[in-house]
Order: sequence, then C-alpha cells, then structure tokens
Amino acid sequence: MNEHISRAIAERIDDLVALTVDLIRFPTVNPPGEGYTPCTEYIANRLKKQGFQTTLIRGEDTPGDNDRYPRTNVIARYEGRRPGPTVHFNSHIDVVEAGAGWTVDPFAGVVRDGKVYGRGACDMKGGLAASIIAAEAFIAVNPDFSGAIEISGTVDEESGGFGGVAYLAQKGFFSKPRVDHVIIPEPLNKDRICLGHRGVWWAEIETKGSIAHGSMPFLGDSAIRHMGAVLHAFEEELFPALDAKQTRMPVVPEGARRSTLNLNSVHGGQTEDYFPGLPSPNVPDSCRLVIDRRFLIEEDISEVRNEVVRILERLKRERPKFDYAIRDLMEVLPLMTESDAPVPTAIARGIREVFGKEPEYVISPGTYDQKHISRIGHLHDCVAYGPGILDLAHRPDEWVGIDDMVESAKVMAIGLDVLLKGAAKAA
Repeated sequence: MNEHISRAIAERIDDLVALTVDLIRFPTVNPPGEGYTPCTEYIANRLKKQGFQTTLIRGEDTPGDNDRYPRTNVIARYEGRRPGPTVHFNSHIDVVEAGAGWTVDPFAGVVRDGKVYGRGACDMKGGLAASIIAAEAFIAVNPDFSGAIEISGTVDEESGGFGGVAYLAQKGFFSKPRVDHVIIPEPLNKDRICLGHRGVWWAEIETKGSIAHGSMPFLGDSAIRHMGAVLHAFEEELFPALDAKQTRMPVVPEGARRSTLNLNSVHGGQTEDYFPGLPSPNVPDSCRLVIDRRFLIEEDISEVRNEVVRILERLKRERPKFDYAIRDLMEVLPLMTESDAPVPTAIARGIREVFGKEPEYVISPGTYDQKHISRIGHLHDCVAYGPGILDLAHRPDEWVGIDDMVESAKVMAIGLDVLLKGAAKAA
C-alpha cells in the first residue's frame, strides 16, 4: 500500500468523523427537498479552503424545484499542475424521511461504538465525506499530479435524480472532455465494486368504468373490479413468468438475480382525501395502479412492456366492458460497466492493497445516478464504490462505520493514484 497516502488519511480520521457528523446535521429530506442550499454551501466553503474552484448550480424547472425548495447542487474542481484526465466523485446529498423507530436523534450525527448514526449516514453522506478526505489526502501527498479532481454534491437521487445528476449531465458536466472517470460512493460494502444496476420500467395502468349510485352498482361499471382482474392475471401469469427469468449479472442480493415486479400503489374511486371517514356513494369509474418492473440485461424493454400489454389486451377481448390506459413514468435500461475498464481496475487495485483480497463485483438491484451519467452524459467508465452497508439505508438507526469510511477513503485515494498517474494502463 502507498504508505504516504495511508498515513495522510490516518491523520484525518477525526476530520472525517466531524465532516460526516456535520453533513448529517443538514436535514436534506427529499421530498420536499429541505436544506439543499445550506448543505451545498457548506461543502463549497469546505473545499474552497482546500484550493478547489466551486460552483453552485440550481436545477431550474426540474420536478420539485421552486424558490422555497431550490434544487441546489455543488461541483468543486481542483486542477493539477499539468493536463490529464479528470476523476469525478459524485455523491447525492438528499436523504429520505427519518420515519419512526429511532433510538437516537436522526439528524444529530451521534458518534458511538465506532459508528456514526443518522439519516443518510451510510446513504450516502459517509461516502461523500470519505471521498472528500481521499481527495484532500491525495492532493497533499501528490501536489504535482496531472489532470483534475472533481467532487459533487447533488440532489434528488432518492426521487430519480432529475434536479441533480440528470440536469447537470444535460449541461455537459458529466461528459468528455470535461470528465473521464466517475466514482459514486454509494454504500455497497467496502470490498465490493458495483458495476451497474438492473433496468426499471415504471408505469401507471388505469382501468376505466362508469359512475353510478353505489346502491345500484348494476347501473354502472366498477373500475376497481376491472383492476382486480388485472391483479389476478398478474398473480396467475406474470409473476411466475418473471420469477423464472435469471441473469448473468452479479446482482445482490440473490433474490434480485431475476426479474421482479412491485405493485407500488393502487388508487380508485372517491378517496379519503376528499371524504375522510365517510363512505363513498359512487361506483368508481377509474382505478389506477403504479407498477415498478425491474428487468435484466438479457431482456429487451419492448418485451418487458409487451408482457403487461398482452395481459391487458386479452382482458379487453375476454372481459365485458373492460377498457384501460397505460402511461409510461420512467424507463432506464440495465447497465454493467466492464470490470477491466479504468475505474473498476483502479478501485480493484485499492481493494487489493487495503484488504489483501480480490474485490467482489456486484450489480445493484435498484438504479442510482449512474443511469444519467451513462444515458445522458454518454460516459461509461463509472462505478459505485463506497463505505456502508446498503441494507441499513432508509432504516431506523442508520449508521456508517468509522473504520469502513477510513478504509474506503484509502481505496479511493489509491484509485486516484492509479487513474491520475497512468498506472491503470499497466494494471
């Protein structure tokens, strides 16, 4: 291991913990998108003191952006002494709501028993802090390096990333020649390299009916009953077919190594939003189902969609008065970076040096901001690597281990050393 880098990071452990605590104390809850501006200003001020050029960029006119909750992102850049490649560390600053069941204040950044607790500790403010410490340590040890280092804190990953990485990618911040390599410090275990993710198709299915008085349902046509037929067909036909599909992608956990469908929500009739605690007097003329279909690299998106449409079309032929509409909400194709690309090669070198073992290559069951970097920025040398255990994300008493952050920071710094000193070509 590069002893100079290891020592530089060891000297910054207290700073790493303090930085993680400070980041957790910004309650950047999404939705609605609280605290984005003060959090990004804090990151910018921190990195300015280290010699980075910083820019705050608002994702204007993106979902959720308004003057009360501006979608404020930060990008910081440190130029080396000579031209060379740019390595970019991208972390999202938004977190999900705290929820119930906590034994500590979710936004206090409690440090106890070698762990930092708080909402976003592992997903992914610990990873952001580790990447900052890794970059600062690398610069301190290698002041004459060639190329550039960028660090970003971006918003809205938990709701699709449209005001964050997607917006920035559209503006050219995640494309060559500005950026060559991207590392996303998502919490997928410190000895794993995440090469990509499964695909996702989100859609809304609406079954249609005819309104009538609830005491005379025979005069109307219940859209909810039609949706029941859809759900029954899914249970009998679609779920078993999806469960039989397997992949060569190394998806974790094992249960995600096949196609899946989640029924996200069902809405039908006069809802309690309008008549809380009161009965609905009408036959429902509309029922809407939101589906979350996760698919594999072996599957084609058109067939993924057609599997659902075929069932709906059959019901339309066979079921009296059945009618439907389907609306696409989001479509993301599966991604899998080759394990011998420059970034995974560099991170693998770091894992070998820090842990004395070969890395495990995995695929995420869900998407993250790599999707925008690939499809919009057309930059494919990108992986997720960072401290933390994904199973702890979004749960009460979320935490990140201090030793995990330190070791991950060492891996990241070694990765910088490989990518910016040209050693990736010789690996």
